Amino acid sequence: MKKLLSLVLGLALVATAAAQNAPKASTLVTQMESCEAIIREFQGNSKLAIPERVLRDAKAIIIINQFQAGFFLGVKDGYGVVLVRRPNGKWSVPAFLKAGDISLGLQFGGRAINTVMVVMDEETPRRLFKGRVNFGTDAKVVAGIRKAETEMVNQPLPGNANVYVYTSQEGLMAGVAVKTGYVSPDDRANQAYYSTRHKLPELLYSDWVTNVPTEAKYLMDYVAEITR
Repeated sequence: MKKLLSLVLGLALVATAAAQNAPKASTLVTQMESCEAIIREFQGNSKLAIPERVLRDAKAIIIINQFQAGFFLGVKDGYGVVLVRRPNGKWSVPAFLKAGDISLGLQFGGRAINTVMVVMDEETPRRLFKGRVNFGTDAKVVAGIRKAETEMVNQPLPGNANVYVYTSQEGLMAGVAVKTGYVSPDDRANQAYYSTRHKLPELLYSDWVTNVPTEAKYLMDYVAEITR
């Protein structure tokens, strides 16, 4: 009886801790809206905009917001979303990611930096199924050509790059290989936001989510618009 009581109390404590640590719905809504705002800001700024040619060929898009966190220099935190283009041409729901060590810009004293990664192959987003993906190691990443660089916009980037990275920080030269840290699935955020037990593979490549939240739908529609 004592063992059973101890087990019940233990499970209750675990459930309480999980509930306390569960992502807040309002926080997730804000994060989704901020990711839409990031890519809209990029495309609305002639100095940051991603060329139509690159977007038309995109297999996935990752949007990241990273910021300086804590009291120690170099401690960074971030979040993001990933959308994949399915074989039928339609875009998936945006799935939440954790992001870390994406220090471009922060290393020069910045407090925050926004990043859009355009993935040009189908294998790279599937690597997320296994957990963390280190960009620059697991996938070759180069700084992407911006729309404003008219003399380069129709030229292919050198090498066999899987991912083109665009940041809100100026100074990256197009075609230069870079390391941009890692991303990993945020299963707890996805399950809370979409009210589902499904994880990244089902969210990105199936239609389990039937009631897509409004802010996620806005992001999906905008990505579909700019990648036609």
